Formats: sequence, C-alpha cells, structure tokens
Amino acid sequence: MPTSFSWKAFGKLYLYFFYFSGLTQILIYATGMSNTVGLRQAIIISTLWMIPALAWPQHTRKISAIIGLLIWPASLTSLSYFYIYGQDFSQSVLFIIFESNISESKEFIESYINISIIMTALAHAATAVYLWRQIEPVYLPRLNKTVTICVISLLFGGSLLKPLIVYGNSWESSVKNFQDHIEPVAPWNIIAGYFKYSKVLDAMNKQLAASNLVPPLENLTHENSNRKMVLVIGESTNSKRMSLYGYPRKTTPMLDEMRDELLTYSDVISPRPSTIEALQQVLTFANQQDPDVYLTQPTLMNMMHQAGYTTHWITNQQTQTQRNTMLLTFSQQADHQVYLNNNRVQNSSQFDDDVLEPFEKALSDSNGPNFIVVHLIGTHRKYNYRYPENFKHFTDRTDMPDWVPDEHADEYNDYDNAILFNDYVVTNLINILKKKSPNSALVYFSDHGEEVYDTKETLFCGRNEGKPTPAMYTIPFITWLSAEWKNTHSTANLSNTLNHAYQTSDFIYSWADLAGINFKGNDTTRSIYSDEFNPIKRMIGSPHDKKHMIDFASLLHKENVAIN
Repeated sequence: MPTSFSWKAFGKLYLYFFYFSGLTQILIYATGMSNTVGLRQAIIISTLWMIPALAWPQHTRKISAIIGLLIWPASLTSLSYFYIYGQDFSQSVLFIIFESNISESKEFIESYINISIIMTALAHAATAVYLWRQIEPVYLPRLNKTVTICVISLLFGGSLLKPLIVYGNSWESSVKNFQDHIEPVAPWNIIAGYFKYSKVLDAMNKQLAASNLVPPLENLTHENSNRKMVLVIGESTNSKRMSLYGYPRKTTPMLDEMRDELLTYSDVISPRPSTIEALQQVLTFANQQDPDVYLTQPTLMNMMHQAGYTTHWITNQQTQTQRNTMLLTFSQQADHQVYLNNNRVQNSSQFDDDVLEPFEKALSDSNGPNFIVVHLIGTHRKYNYRYPENFKHFTDRTDMPDWVPDEHADEYNDYDNAILFNDYVVTNLINILKKKSPNSALVYFSDHGEEVYDTKETLFCGRNEGKPTPAMYTIPFITWLSAEWKNTHSTANLSNTLNHAYQTSDFIYSWADLAGINFKGNDTTRSIYSDEFNPIKRMIGSPHDKKHMIDFASLLHKENVAIN
C-alpha cells in the first residue's frame, strides 16, 4: 500500500465528505433558488470531517464510515426538504416541526413519504456508499499533516475567531456569525439551527408573556357583523414605481384595470425605512413620538381578537430569525398561522403567489368575523428572486431615467418586474376575497419604500436611514371595499380622504375606524378614513435619536429644489 501523498486520494476523500452537504447546495444554486453563499460555506466547512482521516490514515475507511453514518440522516433531511419544498433547511423548519402536534406530524409523514422520496433516499445512500468505496488513505508527512490540520481548523473556526479577535465583536455576535457559516453543512444545519431556534423561541416567549400581561382596551365596542377584514402588508415597494400612481412603465396593469374599485391614497409614507422598526409602530399604538408604547398597550392583533374576530396570520417572510422575533411574536398572537418561507437566507426564490391558497382556505375555514393578515415578501432586494421568469417583462432602457448607469440597468428592471408580480398577487387576493366574501374589506400598503436609483443626485439602491430619500418612505396605500360593505356603511365621503398626508405609524386608528371599533383613548383625527383627520408633521428617522429626526416635508423640498 502506498504511503506517499496523493492528490487523487485527497480529492476522493474530500468529495466523499462534501457530498453530504454539497449536493443540496449545488441543487439550490442550480435551480436559481438562492445565490452561492450556502455552496461556498459548504465547500469550506466540509473540510472539517477530513481531520480525523488525515490524522489516522490507517483507519481512513472506518473513520469515514462512522462520520458518514452520523451525518447522512441530516444530509438526507436537507435533500428531502429541498425536494419537497424547494427550500433550504433552516431553524424556521424546526420551529414549524416543534409547533406541530403529533397528529399533524403523522399527517405530514403520510403525505410525503411516497415512492419518489424512498427512491431518493436509496439513491442518496447508494451514492454515499459508492464514494466511500473509492476512498484511499491520505498520507502526509508529520509537518505537513500538522499544518494541514491547523489550516482546516482555522477554516472551520475562522468565522468565530475573526469577528471576536480582529473586529472585537461580542462573544454572542461572534457565535451567531459562526452558526450562520456552518449551518448549510450537515449535521450543523440541524445542530446550529436548533440552538438558533431555541434562542429566538425564548425571546418570542418572553415577548408573548409580557404581551399577555397588557390589559385589554377599555370600553371597547364594535359593530356586530359577519365580515372578513384583510390586511395585506407589502415589502420595500415605492409607490412612485407603480403605474397606479402615475409611473410611465405599466408595472401595475391589473390594479390599473380595477382602479375604479379602489381607494388609492396618494400621499402616504412609512415612519421608518426598515420592516421591524416600521411594523412595530404600524401594528401597535407606538409612533415616532412614543416608540415604546407597544410594550404597555395592546397590539392590532389583540384589538381584533378583543372585538370578536377569528385571527389569521399568513406570511411569506422568513419565519424564525433573530431579526424577525418581533414579527414572529405578532404572528403568534393570532389564532391561526401559516408560515410559508422557511429559507435559511433572504436571497432565495420564494414567490408570493404561495399565499393565495392558504388565504382562500382561511376565508372558508372560519364562520363569523375574520381578520386575516397576509405578509408578503413583496419587492425585497434582491429583486430578481421576487418574480418568476414569465414576469420578466422589463428588460431594456425604455422609460428608464437617463441617469441610471448601464451597470445598474438590470437591477432597475428587476425591481419593476418584482412590482409587476406584486401587482398580480395583490390583485388576486382582492379577487379571491371578492368571490368568497360579500361583506369584506381589504387594505394593502408596503412596510416601507426602497431607493432603486430613483434620485439623480444620489445613485443608490436600498435603504439608509442616515441618508434618507423620499423613495425610501413613499409607499402605496389602497383600500378595497365590497359592494355589501359600501351598502351598509357610509362611504360617500371617503373620496375626500384620498389626498390626506398620512404616516402609517397611526394605522391602528385607521383600522379601528374602518372596522367600526371604538374604545377609550381612540382618536379619529388620526384615521386616514375620517373627515376629522388632522394632518400632523410627519417625522422620519430613529425616534430614539430625536435630534436627528427630520420632517419628511423638508426632504421633499430638497428633492424639488434639486430637480428645479
């Protein structure tokens, strides 16, 4: 038996270990579901398993077989999950599993354990056995062995040590970075995922416990009717890029067609240019002046439940991440939840039309008044992951501002294509509601806007609260009311409210007004639907840094001066 180093033997050994994680990540990238991040991490972290085989080459086959048997179940789990759902396995999947009862788990297994899954498992195992049979011992001189093992160890542990030592990050932050890097690789996808799941779950339970201690709204009264109320929350959509709002490209052709059925509000902004911070105000009584009120007063979900509504939360946002704990807590306040996006990373193809089926089911399942929140991933960056290929309509520079550089033209077009698909989803939600519920109302708005090379003087894509532009805050806000709703409610004056200068931090008052809910402390002057609406100065920026907050009107003034 040769005892000299062989690159061929080294390659075979690495290929064997890489197979358990790399196959799924290759499929994820090849299908366009996500970018190369998971694949790159799998390429690096898979080297870890080579250390024991390099240290004791005389036992290569035995060591490799033991490691393979240990990580194969986790590898098969990832591959099977991708095969069924087209998603990467993450801690969000663990959340769904542990939230399910035994009966639901049994139904899941019975639904998906079929001949194709069995054949996939057998083929997966057979390939692993074949690669194992090709393995040969890799012999390294003592010094080279030590150096190689140290290099591999640094590759594995670098994501922990670099933030900790080089950047001086906290231990907690460094551990999270480490978990993020190793998570695509079996069995760390389950191990790291479980630790992250446990941490987020603990934070969510603490928030829910605190929320349960908040007293209900005093003297709450509500209209007693069998109605369906739907709130559709979009993501990162600037209304100025919608043809419904006058944009020259036909990015919202379906909403344009039903324009006469809609109340389209023309001057609505978000208080913050990020999802969590914005919705923390939108879905509670918090606002830019009192940002922490959500800790001591009921949420929108609490209010609707108190008013006798059966509540649903359907989301295509990532389910369980440390960043999304607040939204996860809001969703858990609902009676029923549907979590559709369990991808490990945000830059993954998870199209919003997946919400249509559970939305239709939610409308059919419950009698009496229903409140349904549908949270879309909308036009979140990266925009090319937000629409299917058949919605790739804008591909050239037609009606594109001349200041957009050629190197950013594709991204500019991708954003418009994402809005085009968002138009399809929102319109279909309205049409389903129209068909299913004669007494119903739907409100759609985006959590915040997005700058996508809209400002000539600031060629930028994304959001930056420190350097705000109008596009980051300007959002669509539309309301659809059924014929029966209009017949039983006074809506004649609503057309006079369409130009109200409004900020969605006061949304809970508008929703109460629309739903016919009243309570001690209600303020109809803060409702966009009210004749009594009183416009106030719309401040943007972090409410925890009030000296740097600015009036949105001054931001518009700067833009107008620059244009003129």
